Amino acid sequence: MTVRNRRFWFLLHGWLSLPVWGLLLLVCLTGSIATISHEITWLANPAARALNPDGLAEKSPDVWVDIAEQAMPEGEVANVMRLEPYLVAIVTMNRADAAPAMVYINPYTGAVQDIHSGQTFISFMRALHGWLLFPWQAGYSVGYYLVSALSLVMLGSLLTGLIVYKRFWRAFTRPRLRTGQLRIALGDWHRLAGVWSLWFLLILGLTGLWYLIQAALWHQGVEFESDPAPLSWQQVPFSDGEPPQKISLQQAIQTALNETPGLQISWVSPPEYAQDLVSVLGQQERIFYDDYSDGVFINPWSGEIVGRRQPQNMGALEKLSHLADPLHYGTIGGLTTKIIWFLSGLVLTSLLISGFMIWRQRLFGSGKGNPL
Repeated sequence: MTVRNRRFWFLLHGWLSLPVWGLLLLVCLTGSIATISHEITWLANPAARALNPDGLAEKSPDVWVDIAEQAMPEGEVANVMRLEPYLVAIVTMNRADAAPAMVYINPYTGAVQDIHSGQTFISFMRALHGWLLFPWQAGYSVGYYLVSALSLVMLGSLLTGLIVYKRFWRAFTRPRLRTGQLRIALGDWHRLAGVWSLWFLLILGLTGLWYLIQAALWHQGVEFESDPAPLSWQQVPFSDGEPPQKISLQQAIQTALNETPGLQISWVSPPEYAQDLVSVLGQQERIFYDDYSDGVFINPWSGEIVGRRQPQNMGALEKLSHLADPLHYGTIGGLTTKIIWFLSGLVLTSLLISGFMIWRQRLFGSGKGNPL
């Protein structure tokens, strides 16, 4: 490659990220924190810990619903959420005269440990990282587009960096980090961190690109979920006297567990309107799929199972939507991979900082030569 061509690729490498450098740094840093937000919550909030010193078996989600309804008889169950084995189960209750409240229940002992109203640290970090707290309107958020579009910057920086850095593979076998001068140390670290983060940059870039494509599909009204359609009006019972009764959420949960033995329930939501279904979503120990890749959908009036969600029955786009999050946030191997993703995220953040400092020194400093 000629010097002129290398200079072009070097300039392109820098200018790909410089215009959005601050935004990219924020997204990388918040993403690193969001990866271990469950663990930070466990450390910082004792009420969120699911301690089980007696080794009790986990209670069924229908029991959690009973406990929440007893703790807040004035409320109505909005959803049930299960995050990690070491965190509480959360039953969100709608209230007529106040904001929704989350009942923190120890899933082993059944004790109510807190009733929380407002945003949690976990949801705040995911929202800040995922869509920069921009509001959602008509099914999409400008912030979601901004964040996911950064995947193009990330993939472009990866490609141009490899073009500029001649024989980059030597950094695997003969890593070099000189600490004599700041300019040299920054260059060595930027090259070393970049090469050793190739796998991580590729995963984040490709999953981020999928999020961008997914957002565009959502915006255009393209449906790729195989979930059953809402009930027809003919399936909704009518009565001249007493209003028809729905099955209880507890019954729906038991129906789902009977239909899918071993289902590790992560989410339960009652119907929001007359034609809506009860959704019971979870996992069946599928490593690369998210916690909502298996599901049972139930008619709230008759108790009949209307549909199932299973990876083997999904189309390609639907599979991607359930594979992206575990890869993006590093949940595929539990706490071990979360820590690896968190540390890799910090390295990526330092890569951005060192790259900016290198570019600044090249423009305004006295250092000469291509720092890459």
